[in-house]
Amino acid sequence: MTWDWGAVRAFMPHFWDGLAVTLQALALGSLLSFALGLVWALLMRTPTRWVRWPVGIVTEFIRDTPLLVQLFFLFYVLPEWGIAFSALTTGVVAIGLHYSTYTMQVYRAGIEAVPAGQWEAATALSLPLRRTWTAVILPQAIRRVVPALGNYVIAMLKDTPMLMTITVLDMLGQARLFSQQHFQFTEPLTVIGVAFVLISYPASLLLRALERRLVR
Repeated sequence: MTWDWGAVRAFMPHFWDGLAVTLQALALGSLLSFALGLVWALLMRTPTRWVRWPVGIVTEFIRDTPLLVQLFFLFYVLPEWGIAFSALTTGVVAIGLHYSTYTMQVYRAGIEAVPAGQWEAATALSLPLRRTWTAVILPQAIRRVVPALGNYVIAMLKDTPMLMTITVLDMLGQARLFSQQHFQFTEPLTVIGVAFVLISYPASLLLRALERRLVR
């Protein structure tokens, strides 16, 4: 087997297109998972059990169901009920919804780690509940959980190739399409593997440095 640099050069325009789609899905999916995870975490702290129980059941079901099954359900089943999105939108929703059940647990841990004295101080100052959350509790909780949230971003990056199964041309989707058209598999798949390493490893180093900075 010989390495074909011509195949690499021919694949690179497709790679850049796939990289743009991958990063777009990652960014939007991450934002959705962070926002929805916080909503889940706050709902789980409500004193009303008729809110907590349905949220707990839904999030547990999502967390215990494979992401691939969720992708297929959203992309192939929902259109039968008259609910249809583009492939990329479906992928973003699936990734964001799936990982929101994990970021929810991160937020819950961060909120519970806020010292009880902070709650007592807010009560002593007669701060409204909304002000207590937005100005006292959440800033401290989120600061504690940023590294953990970052780890889930890396996990989401590694799961973006699943979007290929619903016709999204991410990096792996572009590599597969190119390979089938040109019968060149080694070069495009190697480029994709190296790209994931070049994105994931520096990101993990950045998260470690951020974690050390935040715990000071």
